[in-house]
Amino acid sequence: MTAYDRVFAAVFPPPSEHSLPTPAATPQLGSAGFEGSPEAQLAVDWSTQDSATEQVRWERAWHTATTFLSLPSEELPSSQDRLPGKWWKKYTPDIENSIRYLVSPGSQGVRLRRHQKQHDLLQWYFEEVGLRHFVHHVRPLILKVLREEDCDKGINGVLSYLERAHMIYLHNVDEYVLPQYEDEGQEGRYRIKSNLTGLLTFSLPQKKINENIADFIKTHAEAVLGIRNDCSDTAQQQTRQNIRRFVAGLQDNGLGGYRLQKILAEVMSDTLTAYIKQAYAGQWQSDANVTAQLRYWVENRFARYIVEVLATLNTSRNPQPESETEIALADVEKWQEIAINRLGALRTEELFSVIVEWEHDSKGAIEDLRRYVTTTDARTHLTSTFVKVLNRRLLQPGAATTEIMQMYISIIRAFVALDPKGVLLERVARPIRRYLRERDDTVSIVVASLLADPEDRSPSADVLPELADEMAHGINPTAPDDDDDDFDFNDMEWTPAPVDAGPDYKSSKHLDVIGSLISLFETKDVFVKNFQKVLGERLLRIEQNFDKEIRILELLKLRFGEAPLQACEVMLRDIIDSRRVDTVIRNDQNLTMSDTDEPQSELHTRILSHLFWPSLHSESFSLPPAISSLQSRYATGFETLKQSRKLTWLNALGQVTVHLDLEDRTVTEIVQTWQASVIYAFQNPHQDAISSESVEKTVQQLMSELSMSESYVRNALTFWVGKLVLARSSAKEPDTYHVLETLPSSALHPELPTSTAASTLLTAAAAADAATSAPAPAVRSEEEVMREKMEVFWQFVNGMLTNQGAMPLGRIVMMLKVVVPGGFPFGNEELKGYLERRVREGKLEVVGGNYKIKN
Repeated sequence: MTAYDRVFAAVFPPPSEHSLPTPAATPQLGSAGFEGSPEAQLAVDWSTQDSATEQVRWERAWHTATTFLSLPSEELPSSQDRLPGKWWKKYTPDIENSIRYLVSPGSQGVRLRRHQKQHDLLQWYFEEVGLRHFVHHVRPLILKVLREEDCDKGINGVLSYLERAHMIYLHNVDEYVLPQYEDEGQEGRYRIKSNLTGLLTFSLPQKKINENIADFIKTHAEAVLGIRNDCSDTAQQQTRQNIRRFVAGLQDNGLGGYRLQKILAEVMSDTLTAYIKQAYAGQWQSDANVTAQLRYWVENRFARYIVEVLATLNTSRNPQPESETEIALADVEKWQEIAINRLGALRTEELFSVIVEWEHDSKGAIEDLRRYVTTTDARTHLTSTFVKVLNRRLLQPGAATTEIMQMYISIIRAFVALDPKGVLLERVARPIRRYLRERDDTVSIVVASLLADPEDRSPSADVLPELADEMAHGINPTAPDDDDDDFDFNDMEWTPAPVDAGPDYKSSKHLDVIGSLISLFETKDVFVKNFQKVLGERLLRIEQNFDKEIRILELLKLRFGEAPLQACEVMLRDIIDSRRVDTVIRNDQNLTMSDTDEPQSELHTRILSHLFWPSLHSESFSLPPAISSLQSRYATGFETLKQSRKLTWLNALGQVTVHLDLEDRTVTEIVQTWQASVIYAFQNPHQDAISSESVEKTVQQLMSELSMSESYVRNALTFWVGKLVLARSSAKEPDTYHVLETLPSSALHPELPTSTAASTLLTAAAAADAATSAPAPAVRSEEEVMREKMEVFWQFVNGMLTNQGAMPLGRIVMMLKVVVPGGFPFGNEELKGYLERRVREGKLEVVGGNYKIKN
């Protein structure tokens, strides 16, 4: 460099990227070292020669310092023994004077270039280290290590490289450069550390590093906190030391700070959730005491571990011993609250299963939820989540009505224990109640369950034993509709509605199961009508004890009043009074059995007031002559006793005890009257004659002899085939039956080998028995009653369509309301169903939405 160039460079310094070390030789100027203090050599007026001399002195110092601080263009050494010489060069007085001249605040060169960043030695060192050595020699090694499948090995390898890099990069700076800054040394070290941290942030894949750090902390946290049960106390202590050493290493090598705190918070949050799920999922017993155990674990293990790690993070390489770690009470309480909320979230997810297992002691889970649903948000989350689960798992067409009602009963019990005020129950029960109202068999199941035997636990699709148990404990006399506490000014225990109650919320002190089920129906007439029907069935089937029916009727009268249940009371009174009347008439007409050895028929009756009973089956058919004679004598006795009244016999509702004497066995069965009449028709008219041939009858013969409908005849024949009393004569004549006077030995003794004929006979009997196992109902269904009434109106419909041609459904209904005396009692849907049945029968056809007579 010529003198002119040096003068020009002194006035216009070159950019920092061209600040290369100056040539080593400038012999005419001697050393760039100081002679005396820097202040003594600083002049106010500068000559051109002085400026050039100072520039040469600065460049000599810059060249000496940068040569000393430069790093080899190769990978970091794996051993610390290889650092002296090549990486840590020999420090001489000339190097010391050069560094002092470049960085000391009192140096003449620093004062002249205080605001020129291209002459900042620390900035040059960062660029030398970061932009050249770290990016080209250290970063590729770190990226290679991060590809390891083992996250512990990968992150420990990264940490090892960073520790060596920081040790090498900061050694010369800490030892030789920063001491020359005097009071500004700490600021300089902070600046170089910040630059290195920024380099790590933007040059390394932070997402991958964060994932490895999180996996490492999570694995060790699970071992320390007991999530992994395979760690001994010694292993846990070693794991604690490893995690403290790891956190301190991250903090010291630029991977700590706020980012590490965020990772730690996320990992510990996931660890807390994982521990709660592992330790307490499915622990629903009432004596589990889960909440107390969780609070103890949070205080003595979770909180101490967090504070220990944070202390290590704050104190870097000098962590506090565990025994000296202090935990703030407020922090512990906050963590316990978080844990309780996580437990509540778990119990919310399990709530459906908890309620399914309610009868098997799952009340402990409800106690856990009571501590969780203390805020409006938590209560809303619980109810919305549970309703979604109900819609997905329960309220489906494939679920039986009894299953839904059983679940509803358990929901009532569980939510009453969870929230006695009933706000949560009102929210979750709304979709269940709406769905049950849409099911046709809901009313019949409720009524049948109320009248069921609590001790009968046999599986049934139409009965809920739990509802019978509730009925056995009594029914609340106060209906939910009557609970209007908002206007009870005499109630000294009145409290306002909860803040999260809905607009239609009504406080109820009586959240009983039966009251909730009965209130499903929009009007009590629906329930009373179905109760009357089921009660009639039971009264006509039960022989002696009616105490249960009387008790239930009295309890229902307390809820609904006496007027709606008046017909039921009359029905029950009819059955009770029939015993007394039956005894009187039998004595008057001498209908009691005599002491003779001859078989005799005995007749008992139940006298019903037909105006108060539901519609009953009144099909008529011929009875055996002996029974008809007894009926005549009984009717005469009744007319004598009740002179203004007469009897109308309902033969289809009777029950008969039949004794059949066959050649090889005796059969005794309690059957319906039409079944007894059919088997009586197979009786040999010549009882004293010895005949090897059994009596044969066809279906048509029986229908003609007994004046009985085909359905009754076939039902009776199928019943007796199932009892191995009758059998089909041959496959060619399927409607011909005969009596089985004798059975194959394998049919009487199942332990003997079965022949082909016997096997066929037993199979047919089993199928027939299964087909007639259910008793025939005494009370007619609504569909049967409606069909019978519709037959009356068919004549009007037939006449209108014949005279006026095709008509739409709406016009047919309108005209029926006009022409039928007393009005047409059915709506469009009922008439449409009936007309569709006529269409299927071929009597009507639909053309363009109009009904017409089919030609």
